[in-house]
Amino acid sequence: MRPGKAVASFDSATGMLRALSRFLHDKDVPLIGQGPAAVEPAMSALLGAAGRLPRALQEKAYAVSGWAEAVPLRRVAEIRSEELARWVTGHYPRRRYPVAFVGSSNGALTHLAAAVSAPWLPQTLLLPVRRHGVHPDDPRGDLEATRRAGRALLDANPDLVLHHMHDANQDRLMIAGMTYFRVKWRRLPRAYARFLEESLEPGATLVVVECGLRWPSTRVGPRHVFQHGALGGATPEEYEHGGPRVADYLRRYGSPRRAWDYPPADGERPEAEWGFEPELLGDLEELAGRNGWRLARLRFGEPEDLSPAVADLHRSWHEDRGLPADRLLVECFLLLEPWWALRSGSAPFWTVFNTEASHARLRSYLDAADPYDEIRLVLFSHGVDSVGLAPIDAWRELLARARKVGVFTGVDTRAYPRDFAVLARAHRELARIRTTYPMPLPMEWARAEEFLGKREELELRTG
Repeated sequence: MRPGKAVASFDSATGMLRALSRFLHDKDVPLIGQGPAAVEPAMSALLGAAGRLPRALQEKAYAVSGWAEAVPLRRVAEIRSEELARWVTGHYPRRRYPVAFVGSSNGALTHLAAAVSAPWLPQTLLLPVRRHGVHPDDPRGDLEATRRAGRALLDANPDLVLHHMHDANQDRLMIAGMTYFRVKWRRLPRAYARFLEESLEPGATLVVVECGLRWPSTRVGPRHVFQHGALGGATPEEYEHGGPRVADYLRRYGSPRRAWDYPPADGERPEAEWGFEPELLGDLEELAGRNGWRLARLRFGEPEDLSPAVADLHRSWHEDRGLPADRLLVECFLLLEPWWALRSGSAPFWTVFNTEASHARLRSYLDAADPYDEIRLVLFSHGVDSVGLAPIDAWRELLARARKVGVFTGVDTRAYPRDFAVLARAHRELARIRTTYPMPLPMEWARAEEFLGKREELELRTG
């Protein structure tokens, strides 16, 4: 099984890996890194046409697009973690770096790494696995249908922990014909260690990115847990016990259920997509000590805790470069453009998803920050009127905070949250920003480290 065929292209980690590695190759990210800018007009027209289909057909097309790249159940045991690691490191240019990051996926971290011109090696990857005959609202059935495949994957890869994730709220369309196997390295793969030893300068800094988010989950077996739900619009309590919002959502989608029945959680563990598995830390400490590198630990409680700090760091940097520092670029999930953020002199603020919680986090940032003249907002569409979805008018209200220009970027507000053409349009519209600036030299890590070390929402320690 080729690793490029096993890893989801629609996942956060993959999108962030593409965005950062392309930046380090001095490239932007058309079509979320999956195609050249020249085909964006055609893709935009095609996806826009799909958005005008009846809702049932839109949802079917979205689900099929994900199913087509999922791994057949019978082939899961062929996946090898070391090949996955080589696939990751193969994205980056081979040169010397003064700093590198390893650990949790995070969009703000992607911008931080781009600013200091450093690679990031994800701890977590998503392996989408095909399966049939399981209703999206049947998490127990999903676990039973794929339990054997999970055991085979772990038997073949003793350095992995499997977080089998089932989210019938936000991933409803995708999980109609697949399941989400999120794997985390508990031991440092040889390909990661080799890449770091060949790439880091003497005396470099190795930064461990540790998101402390935890989620209720169920122990299935050694190194195998099942997570019902995920960070987003619904709360852990709603996933477990249901409630008015869940019942209404299930009713709207014609489900025979009014709450979800899933294997009872027996504890909280690192969240499948964003949380850091601490067992990896020992290998990173040993590697840093053996090579004489500084080891820094960047710790935060939730993914968006890093977003205000990184936005403010960029704004300060732009001011020092003599730029207006009056532009804010708000991004969502895997829709990231570090190259255009710097070319446009924008402060990047990353949101996890299109939910009320992310909307509230952006609103809080705008409440505390000096006003921006321009705010551009990119919204990811997942095709579902899910629990906790922030409506388009709520986002429009935040754009009104801009003193001069507040605009959606690449977003068809009439189609949201089934605006699949945003995957092609967002880059096209960012590339049309009229006033741009030369690409700056990389920021010194010492400056970023000092700035982040003063933020109360973060913990940055060296040693």
